[in-house]
Amino acid sequence: MFSTAAIVISLLLLMYLAYRGYTVLLLAPLMATLAVLLSGDIVMMMPIYTQTFMSALGGYLLKFFPIFLLGALFGQLMADSGAASAIAGWITRVLGEKHAILTVVLACGLLTYGGVSLFVVAFAIYPIARELFRAADIPKRLIPATIALGSFTFTMTALPGTPAIQNAIPIPYYGTNAFAAPGLGIIAAIIMFSVGWGWLNSRARKAKAGGEGYGVHDEMQDTSIDPEEGVETSREMPFWLAIVPLVLVIGVNALFTYGIFPAMDFAYLNAEFPDLEVANQTGLWAIIIALIVSCAWLILTRLRHWQDLQNTLNRGALGSMLPIFNTASEVGYGAVIASLAGFAIIRDAVLGVSPGNPLISEAVAMTTLAGITGSSSGGLSIALETLGSDYLQMAQQAGISPELMHRVAVLAAGGFDTLPHCGAVITLLSICGLTHRQSYLNIAMVTIAIPMLAVISVITLGTLFGSF
Repeated sequence: MFSTAAIVISLLLLMYLAYRGYTVLLLAPLMATLAVLLSGDIVMMMPIYTQTFMSALGGYLLKFFPIFLLGALFGQLMADSGAASAIAGWITRVLGEKHAILTVVLACGLLTYGGVSLFVVAFAIYPIARELFRAADIPKRLIPATIALGSFTFTMTALPGTPAIQNAIPIPYYGTNAFAAPGLGIIAAIIMFSVGWGWLNSRARKAKAGGEGYGVHDEMQDTSIDPEEGVETSREMPFWLAIVPLVLVIGVNALFTYGIFPAMDFAYLNAEFPDLEVANQTGLWAIIIALIVSCAWLILTRLRHWQDLQNTLNRGALGSMLPIFNTASEVGYGAVIASLAGFAIIRDAVLGVSPGNPLISEAVAMTTLAGITGSSSGGLSIALETLGSDYLQMAQQAGISPELMHRVAVLAAGGFDTLPHCGAVITLLSICGLTHRQSYLNIAMVTIAIPMLAVISVITLGTLFGSF
């Protein structure tokens, strides 16, 4: 019982200190050590660190480092080539200031669904959103929620084929691919988009009726973000050319997932790699190939236009380091927690939630851990690393497809991940020069409340009709 209390204390401290801005790179091993010490396993402290924590951290890097690296590189190439700003500019010209909220949501959604990092998208879209909202006299405090709706929700967890890391994490655990349960994913995306858009429009109308307007803001505070972290948007690029790499990411992924890989006989690989489970890897291979093709296309087609390609490549590669090591450290923390005696009580309690329907239990586990860590990818990774095999077995016994388990896991991880201590939320507010007090309520509505409605809908439909 005391071991369970030790786990709870370490989790609460991890959440609180992460909210206060301390890096997870230090917090994860320190809080894992604290949990071990409070559990009374002092002698085991160093072996648990070197063998359990570091093994889990290294294993996560082995699985997902290429996707983090290529995703960050692709986002930087899209930003510095001018493709991101060209797409945002085209949508702005087509829809205009009368549809400012829809314009920003669609611009963010198109870029993130195409594989551009949500942080790159926030930097690229914020200046456009600021001018659109000012021209339409919509309160600036709604900008963060609008960007979050387009970047943190339906394109991250719901739309089939999205190259977001959240959609890739369940693949090796469930033997699925990025297009798992496409019909249910599309339904979830429609719910998040339409209800979220409706909510933001209702807030804008209410503000207009109350005479609030854009508001008076010291826009100089928006430069508090290091300009080196921003995005170059000086190059002109035609829209038709800018959209090609986004189409390639989804198209090449689908081609290998449904066309090339299923037609190949991989039996010869097991002679060279006897431990390789090909079915659990082809989904990751498809995403990696799609990102490589898209990066190469951007580099080669814009070869004469690059002002400093070396700097772009370096910044993109280095930009992947902190996210991958943050998430891997959280996975290491989760592995240590799972090794403690008190975790058995927590595991049994989570697995015991709606024992007749593992979808509900899975959703509770994923969104709870995502909320604790302030990270959808971190919570998803910890939950699947410790409980993935249990959920797969429960699903098989209940006749539930792994594809449905995949989609529910990803959708649920995109629920409580955006609690106030979430790093993405803190960064977004900093970019916009706003505070939690000004904007967080609307962020929570479009990134927590409405996505959870989508999760409930998918679980209900999946239970009644299965995966589709």
